[in-house]
Amino acid sequence: MSDLFSIAGKTALVTGGSRGIGLMIARGFVEAGAKVYISSRKADVCEQVAKELSENGECIALAADLSKEEECIRLAAELTDREAELQVLVNNAGANWAAPLAEFGDAAWNRVLDLNVKGVFHLTRELVPALQAGARPGDPARVINIGSIDGLQVPEFETYSYSASKAAVHHLTRALAKRLAREGITVNAIAPGPFESKMMAATLDAFGDLIRSQCPLGRIGEPDDMAGTAIYLASRAGAYLTGAVIPVDGGIWTTK
Repeated sequence: MSDLFSIAGKTALVTGGSRGIGLMIARGFVEAGAKVYISSRKADVCEQVAKELSENGECIALAADLSKEEECIRLAAELTDREAELQVLVNNAGANWAAPLAEFGDAAWNRVLDLNVKGVFHLTRELVPALQAGARPGDPARVINIGSIDGLQVPEFETYSYSASKAAVHHLTRALAKRLAREGITVNAIAPGPFESKMMAATLDAFGDLIRSQCPLGRIGEPDDMAGTAIYLASRAGAYLTGAVIPVDGGIWTTK
């Protein structure tokens, strides 16, 4: 029982791992004893964060723009050149876009869907062999997709492409879970509510008190809330779970 929630010795890749929810998960994984690769578009930022996280474990930066298929292919190749096996892939890299309906053009769709949906699919596809190699009897390899409660409910703001993309991530999670289960790979999604992040900063500045008042648990999500859920999914404790979408939102979605 003592090692049920252990991820020590596992190798993980966290996309968008240099800030926000990705950083929360990457930090939690490093401190729990995993070897963690993080990716983001900005190589200098990625390197700096990896250096900081390595003070408490092992973290390596691999910069990539995952909105492009060729970059997903390159990142997967770079990782597999370094590692024969991968136990955990966290598809967290994402983008948001808010604008009035009449002003919501193709750019708002292309930028968000290319990264939030296509990037998740392309990178997962490319890393299936490494994940297969990382699977063990009773302890499958894991794909953890980061969705959103805005993909479970109609959002309060005009983020049409974002909420549609996260609903797509949730359904893609289920489709991949069915396809990859026989390969020794589970696929689950976390649907975060409000957390302190760059993406949420303006919203929390303007509406933070209102959001807290509408949350049954009365607060904004904290780093340990996200890290804990990801560690559960990545550990032997989560080995029999696949195709699930887990809201981590203090009860907001279930009580609206």
